[in-house]
Amino acid sequence: MVEIDYYQVLEIEKNADKQLIKKAYRKLAMQYHPDKNPGDKEAEEKFKTINEAYQVLSDDEKRSIYDRYGKAGLEGHGGFSRGGGFDDLGSIFEEMFGSAFGGGARSRQKKKSYTYNIDNAINITVEFNEAVFGCKKTINYKYKKACSTCSGTGAKDGKMSACPHCGGHGQIHMRQGFMTFAQTCPHCSGSGEIISSKCTKCAGKGYEEVSDEFEINIPEGIDNGNRMRVSGKGNIAPDGTRGDLYVQIKVKEDKHFVRYDNDIYIEVPLFFTQVALGDTIQIPGLRGELELKIPQATKDKEQFRFKGEGVKSVQGYGKGDLIVQINIKYPTSLNSEQEELLKKLQESFGIESKPHESIFESMFEKAKKWFS
Repeated sequence: MVEIDYYQVLEIEKNADKQLIKKAYRKLAMQYHPDKNPGDKEAEEKFKTINEAYQVLSDDEKRSIYDRYGKAGLEGHGGFSRGGGFDDLGSIFEEMFGSAFGGGARSRQKKKSYTYNIDNAINITVEFNEAVFGCKKTINYKYKKACSTCSGTGAKDGKMSACPHCGGHGQIHMRQGFMTFAQTCPHCSGSGEIISSKCTKCAGKGYEEVSDEFEINIPEGIDNGNRMRVSGKGNIAPDGTRGDLYVQIKVKEDKHFVRYDNDIYIEVPLFFTQVALGDTIQIPGLRGELELKIPQATKDKEQFRFKGEGVKSVQGYGKGDLIVQINIKYPTSLNSEQEELLKKLQESFGIESKPHESIFESMFEKAKKWFS
């Protein structure tokens, strides 16, 4: 199934700022709101998706995770909720439009949140051959767990204070004409609580870091930029919930082989006499030597394909090909004997050795008439 692109849902570019995101959401939410489309199931689903996209892209932390890991990275992070009823669906809508679209004002439930993301991410580098054939790697990394002194709150003695700006409700209300707008409190980010005095052990961060290591199996065929998800190896929340670890793979370049998807490319240098006369040579492959037959008159940059000699698909189906590209080499200097031999060879071909003369002869005659 193709993953939904939240930027496409809101019809915005990936570099859109918060104001543009809010404007796009406002426009689409008004267009597809159930009150304006009674009984229209398609509009209802569209409205749910629009809300889902806005929940993520309007939140800096969630947006950062989404940009880096996609929708899967938001799982276990409070992510988003499409909900079953429109009380849930309208929470963000009401935040922007107040009670203008049915139901009247209602108190917003505080979402469960932590002072840190429970998912974790690291980068590892593997050799070219390790990515092609798979390997085992020992991963050394650090994860976060709740500060033992403040129980993850970041506050001294674990005691949070009610936010004075919203009175602990998590929202502030503003009137504009006859409309009432409810917005997330910018001081407490909607939690309704603030840290009045920071924990001295974690300096208000709410967590401490722990070093750990484990062995991971790098699957055969993994590629540069691929990401592996290791369940239950992320950070640990104050309530014991543990996130996942995302391992970003970087593959070192090889001196001879170049990979594109599951195909492997290699450039083979040949002397001009080899392509003129034809030849049979041995070339390196991923799994051993391969025999390459060079037909006479092979062209520079011409390619030869070895089916199934590329990289095995990381999904487990089939293998790519090995593509050989010819690079014809010519002598940069000649001794007198070599020069004499080449002249004799040229003469032996007669007019064939000067193809430009037969091609341009008629053009020369035409040009003379232009100026006569």
